[in-house]
Amino acid sequence: MERYKTVILGSGPAGYTAAIYLSRADLHPVLFEGLQPGGQLTTTTLIENYPGFADGIDANQLMGQMRQQALNLGADIRTGIVTKVDLSSRPFRLTIEEGAEVEAESLIVATGATARYLGLPSETKYRGMGVSACATCDGFFYRKRDVAVVGGGDTACEEAAYLASLCRQVYMIVRKPFLRASQAMQQRVFETPNIEVLFEYNTAEVLGDEAGVTGLRLRKTDGSERTLDVAGLFLAIGHHPNTELFEGQLALDDEGYIRVEAGTSRTSVEGVFAAGDVMNPRYRQAIAAAGTGCMAALDCERFLRSK
Repeated sequence: MERYKTVILGSGPAGYTAAIYLSRADLHPVLFEGLQPGGQLTTTTLIENYPGFADGIDANQLMGQMRQQALNLGADIRTGIVTKVDLSSRPFRLTIEEGAEVEAESLIVATGATARYLGLPSETKYRGMGVSACATCDGFFYRKRDVAVVGGGDTACEEAAYLASLCRQVYMIVRKPFLRASQAMQQRVFETPNIEVLFEYNTAEVLGDEAGVTGLRLRKTDGSERTLDVAGLFLAIGHHPNTELFEGQLALDDEGYIRVEAGTSRTSVEGVFAAGDVMNPRYRQAIAAAGTGCMAALDCERFLRSK
């Protein structure tokens, strides 16, 4: 059975950054890319808020460069998917999808979180072409245009308020007859003149052409329909942390995100570290994930050196 000093699970900004740092520390990390090499970022297009790129950079190009940088420094990047982990003792035991097993003296979990979507075929068709799950990431591209936000909680209200500062008109599509958000966030929405809340509506279809989203077909709870002319649709109905492998083995919060010791990447199991959206549901930005990837690598290096 192969045994490694450290294994990284996940290949977004957090995983690749951890691989870069651990490779430079001569710890020969093995990284399993998982189901989505490059992570969530690969579902978007141009990124203008990642430092170091004056004119922005294509998301897939950025992740490709991170991956290549890790490879150049000596990281062992593999395409396999880890299907089972045993953290009951060190070395930790990991089962790969083909049934092979490896052992790791330390583990960095950077499996990320998956945005919840509506499940419409038309939504999938226009993902990255007007359909987004991150207003902070993509709102800039819809300046002075009309957009819609799906959701009625605090996140949806925050996204709508942010977009209202950029866009001409923001529609909030809420399936219930009320907002679930806190009173303060509700007040902020209702006091913003270019936000209109459409209660008791569901998105039935995303409309568009070869250039991207052009509108939405909405269906009210009474069965009536209307068409909304918008250039962008932002989903704000939550994220699902990819932590199924660690249930019952690592301490998770009520929403399933990995708990870490404040100010560190250390989890409830010695030798296991967490980075990126899997432990940080608040910021959900590539630069934040990369930062925690650095933290996890440094914490992991110190742990291994101490042993």
